[in-house]
Order: sequence, then structure tokens, then C-alpha cells
Amino acid sequence: MKMSKLFVQTLREFPSDAEVMSHKLLVRAGYIRRLASGVYNYLPLMWRTLRKVENIVRQEMDAAGAQELLMPFVQPEELWQESGRWEVYGKELMRLKDRQGRGMCLGPTHEEVITYIAREGIKSYKQLPVNLYQIQSKFRDEVRPRFGLLRGREFIMKDAYSFDVDEAGLDKEYENMAKAYTRIFERCGLETKMVQSDSGAIGGSVSHEFMVVCDSENNAGENDVFYCEKCNYSANSNHAISILPQAVTNGGFEKAEIVDTPNCKTIEELAAFLKIEPSTIVKTLVYVADKQYVMALVRGDKTVEEIKLQNAVGANEIRIASAAEIKEIMINNGKTGEAGYISPIGIKDVTVVADKSVLELKNFVIGCNETEKHLVGANWGKEAQLPEKVEDIRLVQEGEICVDCGSPLKVTRGIEVGNIFKLGTKYSKAMNAVYMAEDGTEKPFIMGCYGIGISRTAAAAVERHHDEFGIKLPLAIAPYHAIVVPVNCKDELQMKVANELYEKLQKAGVEVVLDDRDERPGVKFKDADLIGFPYRITAGKTVNEGLVEFKNRANGEMEKVTPEKAVELIIDAVKSLA
Repeated sequence: MKMSKLFVQTLREFPSDAEVMSHKLLVRAGYIRRLASGVYNYLPLMWRTLRKVENIVRQEMDAAGAQELLMPFVQPEELWQESGRWEVYGKELMRLKDRQGRGMCLGPTHEEVITYIAREGIKSYKQLPVNLYQIQSKFRDEVRPRFGLLRGREFIMKDAYSFDVDEAGLDKEYENMAKAYTRIFERCGLETKMVQSDSGAIGGSVSHEFMVVCDSENNAGENDVFYCEKCNYSANSNHAISILPQAVTNGGFEKAEIVDTPNCKTIEELAAFLKIEPSTIVKTLVYVADKQYVMALVRGDKTVEEIKLQNAVGANEIRIASAAEIKEIMINNGKTGEAGYISPIGIKDVTVVADKSVLELKNFVIGCNETEKHLVGANWGKEAQLPEKVEDIRLVQEGEICVDCGSPLKVTRGIEVGNIFKLGTKYSKAMNAVYMAEDGTEKPFIMGCYGIGISRTAAAAVERHHDEFGIKLPLAIAPYHAIVVPVNCKDELQMKVANELYEKLQKAGVEVVLDDRDERPGVKFKDADLIGFPYRITAGKTVNEGLVEFKNRANGEMEKVTPEKAVELIIDAVKSLA
């Protein structure tokens, strides 16, 4: 490919709406262009990278025994009604009607469709196990698309679904997919952690995410990943658990009484005013879970993890309550409290969930539903009734104790690029997808689900592999392997050497670009670094000495070598990918 013909337009400045480096660089380097909120055009450079990621995924999935198919992007409402997800999936599901008025949706995922396929096509245990996968566009109407391809509304995903006769078969395939995922991400040049996670809208009993570790301040992770350096424990923030370090849990008050606490809406203000530790305060937060009010209780020095709370009450959506909604609760119960002074004491028709961290508190402080007043010296079973629902709804913090080995937990940021779920019979039972077992009875399929974000993986690779000059994608997924840059296109010898290098590399199967533009050398070099060609060969004045400049973009090293040596270095690097 000649640079003069390559469909790419690099920009001098970062786009103003981009927050993370992958978004900034992919736009500036001419890989993507925004079409609508959370929807992007994949331009030729991006499409080449995406196809390489797809090919790696295909090779490893095929090697692991999975079979590729392709399912429709548009799905009928009836299947989602069968599974029970049509009403509960949430606003992320883009619903529409065809000209006959039939309900349809844009597929955010394909559990219903694949279960339908299995129901129609797998009749006997003799056809099992089987793993079917596709690489397909998905659409989720995210409430707040951001971070470019990391949280878009339309995206490309590989999703696989396994069908087994029993849990033992699912366990085996789950492990098989975990190993395949590790190989896929390694080949894409990404270090990942397999972490315990929440199953979310997909459902199922067990799930893990593959997170790209973001350990640099220049990399933007979406989630906190808690891990232990002494053992293999690692979990996403919405699934992580820990043992709390020893803390003050007794407020030390001699009796229970209501006291004035003016201007003490926050835990910090209240602790300072009463001269106590925040760990002796019960913090009450009010949420709206679907249409139900929920009060969440957690120790004052800790924070509620909202996904855990959502799961604890079985809600599809959850959000913090507004001041007006809290006032409504108070009025309905004949109280006058506001945020900062509330609690479940004397409150009816509200679901209350207490975190386990409050169980050990004695003589603690809690709101009393009167503005600028708190109850001090309270104890469970006396002044305050412990809720029936006590769950782990606490957000883990760095330094808390690993439940497996007792060592302090570390935290890092991560980008989710893949996930695996044990679905069990969640969909097969709901949709009556059964097979004839060996004993002659009908049994529901035991299912697993395995997803990889193709476009997310490419964006995550840019987050992990870039510098101040531009993109540094690994050779395996870079759009082109190399670029040949003649410094002066009017110099006959430089152009002769550059064209010979270009032709030799092409014949050897190297994906190479010749920068034949009549531009200043600085422009060419900046574009080469910005786009991220893994190798650059520069034909400049040193061609008179029989030498060219060879640059390795990954480490920035440059050396003078013969043209033959430069070709050899690149061919060897490309061969190593096979």
C-alpha cells in the first residue's frame, strides 16, 4: 500500500470529546470516526486491526473445539418473552417494531437465539457436548456512552455458548474456554487477570472477567480489580470480598439518647463533632431499586457497592434516591429527617439491607430521622432492630485482608475484555430447551456463555501500548507490519532503495506501506509514530553508504543497517507470529 493511496487522515490535535488515550489516539491517528453517540465508523486502519483480533480469536476457538456460526442482529420479542428478559433487561435493550407491529430488538447478546437453535437442532445426548460461537455486532443503549470503543453503544463481540449434559461437562468446558482466552489475549499482547465477577444481566451462578491490567497513570481502567500477591485471589470490585482489619467498633457512650448534631450531614462532620471514630457510626443510604425504596446500612468508614446491593434485593436497576424521594419516605412515616440524619428506625414499607460490617458495632451512632439529631449509644436488638436481610454489600478497599490467605489486598485498574459465565439451566428451563438423555428422559441443557469484546480488545491494546508520540500496537494486531520512508522523494537513489525494500517485503508476505508522499521528513516520521507502524525503515542520506535507518517502534531503538538486514529483521519478526 502506498501512503498516498491509504485512506487515512491524521489530526494535529486530540478530539475535544475524548477522555481516555485509546479514544484520543484512535481518532487522531485516523482509525475511527464518530457517527453518533457511542457509534463509530471503523476506518481501514481500525478494520485491519479488528480483523487480526478476530482471526486470533477464531484460531483459538476453533482449536478449542468450538464451531462458528452467525446469528441475526435483530431478534424477535417472543424469544425474550420466553426467557423472561423482555421486561427486566432494562433500557439498554433497544426495542422496536417492524411494519407488521411485531416486537423486535437489537441484540445486545444472543442467549435467547442460541437456546432456540439448540432447542430446534439438538435432540439427543449423543449430539452433546457442543460449543457454538459467532463474531457479530451488538447494540446496547448505554445511558452514558464514553471512552470511545471501551464503552460504546454498538460494538463487535465474540460470543460462544456451550451445551452439556451435566455440571461436570460444563466445568470442563469452562476451564477449556479460560485457557483459550488466556492464549488469545497473550497473542494480542495483553496481560490479563482472570477475576471473579458479577454475572449481571446475563445471569448464572459463576462468572469471571478477563481484565487488562492498567498499572500506569496514562492508562484508563474502568473497574477496580482487587488481588492478592501471596495467592491467586482476584476479583472485580462488584464481587470482591475481604476481612476487615481491626477497628474501633464501640462508640463508648454510656447510655442511649438522642443528641443535637447541628450541621453534621456527613460521616466526617459527625465523627469530628462527637469526637468518635467513623467506624462506630451506622451510615444509612437510600436507593431506588426498580420501583422499591431501599435503605442500605454500612459501617461509617466504608462504602456501599451498588451492584452487590442490587443483587441483594434482586433488582434490575438501582440508583441513589433524590432528596425529594427521601423527603417522601419521611413524610409517609411522620418523620422530618433528611439525608445525613436518617435510619430505618420507625420506618415502614422500605426494604432494609444491612452490611455484615455493622453486626459487631456496639454503642454506635445512627440517624433518628430528625434533622440535626442522631441517636448515640444504640445497640442492635434494643434501640435499633437489626434487619432480617444482612448481606455483603460493602465495597472492598485496598489493604483489607484476603479471605483465602490473610494477606493485605492490592488494587489496580482494569479494562474488561472478556468474560465467561456458568449459565446452568437459566435459559434452557425457561425456554423448554431439552434433549433426550441416555435414560430416556427429557432434561434441560446445561449451558455456559463466553464473550470477548473484539473492538474493546483493540482499544484496550492501545491503552496499554502507547507513548507520547502515538500508538504502539503489538505486531500481531497492528494494521501494518512496517513502513518504508524515503526522506526525499526527489532523490533518485533514496526512492530506488525505498521501492526495492517495499517490493522485497511485499513478496515476503509482509504488510508494508511505502510513504511516497512529497512531505517534509518530520511529517512522515510523526505520522508513522502516531499510526504505530511496528517497524520503520528510513531511506535517507545514509543510502550513499549502503545503509538505512531501522526503527523498532515498541522500544524506540534505532540503528543503521544494510537494506538486506532491515528486510531480514522484519521478515523474522513476522514469521515469529505464525
